[in-house]
Amino acid sequence: MRKGRTKVLVIILMLVMVAVLAGCGGSGSSSSGGKETAKPKEPIKLGGIFDITGGTGDVGAPYADGVKDYIKYINSKGGVNGRQINLIDIDYAYQIPKALDAYKKLTTQDKVVAILGWGTGDTEAMVPLITKDKIPFMSASYSEHLLELSTHPYNFLIAQSYSDQLKMVLKWIKDNWKDTSRKPRAAFIYNDTGFGLSPIADGEKYAAEVGVELVDKVNVPLTALDATSQLTNMQKKNPDFAIIQETGMATATVLKDAKRLKLPTKFIGLNWAFDEKVIKLAGEAAEGYVGVVPFAFASDDIPAIKPLKEATNASGKKWDERTQKYVQGWATAMVMVEGLKRAGDDLSGEGIKKALEGIQNFDTGGLAAPVSFSSSSHRGSTQARLYEVKGGKFVPLTGWLKSPGR
Repeated sequence: MRKGRTKVLVIILMLVMVAVLAGCGGSGSSSSGGKETAKPKEPIKLGGIFDITGGTGDVGAPYADGVKDYIKYINSKGGVNGRQINLIDIDYAYQIPKALDAYKKLTTQDKVVAILGWGTGDTEAMVPLITKDKIPFMSASYSEHLLELSTHPYNFLIAQSYSDQLKMVLKWIKDNWKDTSRKPRAAFIYNDTGFGLSPIADGEKYAAEVGVELVDKVNVPLTALDATSQLTNMQKKNPDFAIIQETGMATATVLKDAKRLKLPTKFIGLNWAFDEKVIKLAGEAAEGYVGVVPFAFASDDIPAIKPLKEATNASGKKWDERTQKYVQGWATAMVMVEGLKRAGDDLSGEGIKKALEGIQNFDTGGLAAPVSFSSSSHRGSTQARLYEVKGGKFVPLTGWLKSPGR
């Protein structure tokens, strides 16, 4: 009898243990129904090197806001292939040594898979590291040099290069020049940085080819609050047009001083020299100012602007303070994230690079021209438009124009 009771007790204990284990769910099981619970996927680490407080912070800060808000937006939609994006961003204040330190931290400590960068000089300084480490890098610099694949295989540009922008403007000047007695005269206004100097040599060469007489090159620092002496000297050369490669603050200074000096010159700005902030800073002096526009304005009435407005409201900021540079940052992040999506599980540098190179005619909904890359070209776009300031508003002067020879 005792043996029988012992056997019964053993069986009961075994059944109790099985029940307890089942109730606890066991390893990798849920407490409801015993179903497997998938572990959350690790976030994708993406680097950001921005100028928020430095010499180009007037356009760098809204650009960085656009990038950050797009990443928040895409995370709110489920992220990329079920993974959230962890944007690790650093303000390098437009100082190359700080940019290099930021790059090293992002790649060695944070282990980011790709980087959204900023300026020309700092991006060029990082190129040997970018290439060695195989880090896909999408800069806000549109320097033509970054498109040399033999030396810059991991750099991608989503907009028309500065050189192509300058050539497009020179061609437009030549094509619309009515005085058959002489060539149109032009001056270049730039700053002594990698960004400012980037398109100058290409512009000089193309001006001679297309038949525009280059009469002056004028150096105006990025943070200039007065350009009277430079413009007074330029006036002696009597240019019909002055093409500006600056950011908003220096551009506004040039426009205001030119109006005060009553210069008859027509001013035309490349991408970073033309946005809503320039009009606000320059006031009436911006009237008649023409600019290269590769991206949508914040005021454009297109469906693709709606998520940007929602993101701005969610951040507690005011939409009427947003500029085109915010749109530019958002659109750039869109393209990078598309590359991450296409890379799938292969988020190695080679995997992301290959995925980006597969992008053809990527539609941003009108925030930018369609973007295309390939294994033989990282020139994302060859198109931009010209707008003119009339009555304090941006008015289209042309449709989409292609880069000459592209």
